[in-house]
Amino acid sequence: MARRAGSADLPLHGGSVPRWLADRMTRLGAVLSQAIVHHYGRDELLRRLANPFWFQSFGAVMGMDWHSSGITISVIGALKRGLTPLRSELGIHVCGRRGRHSRLTPQELMAVGERVGIDGAALAKASRLVAKVDSAAVQDGFDLYLHGFIVTDAGNWTVVQQGMNDERRQARRYHWLSEGLTSFIDDPHTAIEGRPQGEIINLADHRADASRRAQLELLGSLGPDKIAREFVALRASERGVSAPQAQECLPHLLMPFHHAVRGSDVIARRLHGNLAAAADRGPKDFPELLLTPGVGARTVQALAMVAEVVHGAPFRFSDPARFSLAHGGKDRHPYPVPIKVYDETIRVLKSAVQKARLGRDEELDALRRLDAQARALERVATGPSVEQLINDEIQKSHSYGGRSIFGFEPPPAESKLSAPVRASRG
Repeated sequence: MARRAGSADLPLHGGSVPRWLADRMTRLGAVLSQAIVHHYGRDELLRRLANPFWFQSFGAVMGMDWHSSGITISVIGALKRGLTPLRSELGIHVCGRRGRHSRLTPQELMAVGERVGIDGAALAKASRLVAKVDSAAVQDGFDLYLHGFIVTDAGNWTVVQQGMNDERRQARRYHWLSEGLTSFIDDPHTAIEGRPQGEIINLADHRADASRRAQLELLGSLGPDKIAREFVALRASERGVSAPQAQECLPHLLMPFHHAVRGSDVIARRLHGNLAAAADRGPKDFPELLLTPGVGARTVQALAMVAEVVHGAPFRFSDPARFSLAHGGKDRHPYPVPIKVYDETIRVLKSAVQKARLGRDEELDALRRLDAQARALERVATGPSVEQLINDEIQKSHSYGGRSIFGFEPPPAESKLSAPVRASRG
């Protein structure tokens, strides 16, 4: 049986992703997916996408608004653009989209089935059922507007779909995974993101099995008029009814409404571990890769967080804000996107993946060592506060080609250098 993995609140944001960032997200999303598939296989990529914490971190490392619902649309869109040309190589197909176009997903899945020789009709049925469960069986006040369906050549799949509540200015994201799924109406979700907001009707809960069967029996034996009378009788004797079993507790990721990345949003020891590992391993592993003067060391810092997205264990993504410190954010939070660093990150990863396809794994292995070093150092690494690091990055933003939806960053009036991150082994 598929398990639920957690929940989160997502502020509902409007706007669009600028072309200069969308193109880079497409390239970075594709090469990260290739690295994950190379190391761990296609099914592991599906498991990652079905994890709400990893999914949010994945979007944050790509320069999107680290806390908002917009990550869902932008990540699915970037993967669809980036992985479609690689579908024959990777055996992964990204279908679906937002709005009324989401209704075309079954046709896309039928086409995938015909192309690779899997049961497209069954996939199309799964797509419709998933959408129906989250829009009808789970009545939580959120109207679905996005449906993304990722499927492999073997027929395994994950679904990421999202609903919105305009009145509350919130979004809720639902994650599904075919692995271990035996029923669409009996606890099927790996995760439902969104803060509990009162009682909801969830006929997809396994404890609702008796209710589902009883509803069918009532419709057949009593009819609507008698059902209404029975309902009045039940309300009259409500005090004599035993309390229902409480909903089980799930990990809850609370995405705040504030735009700025604060120290409280980041687990500082993990961040210091990332930065200390970059300082320690960079000179050993990357001298021939980092050819752009002035941004090499900064690129290794970004690569340390990118490497964690590829290799990190699920529990390490409990602070998605930390991953926004790799490539900033389009809305200038925590700082403008450092274009030079972003492009260098893509170049290093693309080179590593291309060589790995030819059997030369030394560059991808260097990223794995970088991630391992970060975990080893995080218990002893020290350094400036998150706020100091962000301020330092803002001061240097112009030299990194910093860009946001407001344009390119001008030269700073005054540069303030923060203390270097260091590792203490005492």
